[in-house]
Amino acid sequence: MAAATDLTPSQYIQHHLSFFTKTLGDGGFWSVNVDSLSVSILLGLLGMGFIGWVVRGASAGVPTRRQAMVELLIDFVDNQAKGIFQHGDRHRFVAPLALTVFTWVVLMNAMDFLPADLVGLVTHHFSEHGFHYVPTADVNTTFALSISVLILSLYFAISVKGFGGWLHELFCAPFGSHPLLWPANFLFQMVEYVSKTLSHSLRLFGNMYAGEILFLLLWMWAATGVSGIVFGSFFGLLWAIFHILIVLLQAYIFMMLTIVYISMAHEHH
Repeated sequence: MAAATDLTPSQYIQHHLSFFTKTLGDGGFWSVNVDSLSVSILLGLLGMGFIGWVVRGASAGVPTRRQAMVELLIDFVDNQAKGIFQHGDRHRFVAPLALTVFTWVVLMNAMDFLPADLVGLVTHHFSEHGFHYVPTADVNTTFALSISVLILSLYFAISVKGFGGWLHELFCAPFGSHPLLWPANFLFQMVEYVSKTLSHSLRLFGNMYAGEILFLLLWMWAATGVSGIVFGSFFGLLWAIFHILIVLLQAYIFMMLTIVYISMAHEHH
């Protein structure tokens, strides 16, 4: 693997933002970003495994620090779900889903704090042409998450209203049930479904991708000389502190929109 000083700025960024991709068939559509997929699965298992381990060992007495942290997280997510979802028992699915989404996205976002060159010392054994270890900075990951939420929304909409009721709403809301208005209603509904999925995905991707670019630029600045070390380290520290807020805020927004969209699927129009 070439040293960072042997690469131009554009080559350095391209190297650290390139993917470890495997082709499963003919054409680019049948390609899988193995790095994003494997890191996502690993973080999901670690996050949910840790929470499950703490919950199984929880006691009614004085909680340990781990138990207190998990209890605060569960209470926080449950309160958010309670304030939005008013269509039945939130504890059956919605609150656990929100907890899973929030924990998973936080862990994926937090991978952005790992220095690219240090991670590269390990990942170059798997792929010499780049290993993208921040899953949410890959638009394929964020689209997979948002499309999953869309599928869940459609499932709940059909299960609550029945297929006939959902189909009626698809063609008769919001402008009315007159047959001449069916095309306009259907188009409006499709725009709503597509726009919600796009915004849900691209908001998270855009923030994490831009943050990763800034980190790479600041690290490159620090490699240019003494002044670069001073200013690059200073601004890198400021950006890292601010990025903590971005990591948590984007996970929170993604979780809240997930609850909102599933809650909307239960409403009749």
